[in-house]
Amino acid sequence: MHNDPELTHKEIPDVLAQEIKVALSYYPELAETPIAFRFKKDIKKSTMQAQPAFSSLLNPRAKRKYFVFISKKIQIETESFKITDIPSDVLIGWIGHELGHIMDYKNRSSLGLIWFGLKYLYFPKFIREAERAADTFAVSHGMGKYILVTKDFILNHAHISAKYKARIKRLYLSPEEIMLLINENKNLEEELEV
Repeated sequence: MHNDPELTHKEIPDVLAQEIKVALSYYPELAETPIAFRFKKDIKKSTMQAQPAFSSLLNPRAKRKYFVFISKKIQIETESFKITDIPSDVLIGWIGHELGHIMDYKNRSSLGLIWFGLKYLYFPKFIREAERAADTFAVSHGMGKYILVTKDFILNHAHISAKYKARIKRLYLSPEEIMLLINENKNLEEELEV
């Protein structure tokens, strides 16, 4: 795990330290938030997954802990990628999206988080709302360029199935919607210089 004084309260695998550090730099309000980035063998239908630590749900919001689970191998239909084979900017976008979920979670009460989890599991329409909110948080924090690169990687990769691409189109912001948000963002020039 990575030991960096700038990453206090974070548990980070060395292999992704640079990408995680870049993504975290866009979320200064998460500097004191304990987040453990961990590899997980099987994440159903996802590459990464952010969630609160169950043991911290009864803590005050400021004392909650979070996990970002990362698949070591990304299996998209019949195509398999090692996490280390994915371009750095794409990983930064994926991590930024997960940090967007954590920003969303920080705004919710413990009961609200439990209700959120239940809706996410049992109401497919809610998944779209939650995923689009995470994209919106990432873009509003200046990560629009990275979110676009990640979407482009998924939607234009020849070996990723049409079924998976359709799921991404259905649940997440489209590249056009992301561009609209970027254009609304006051810091457009700063973001495009990154």
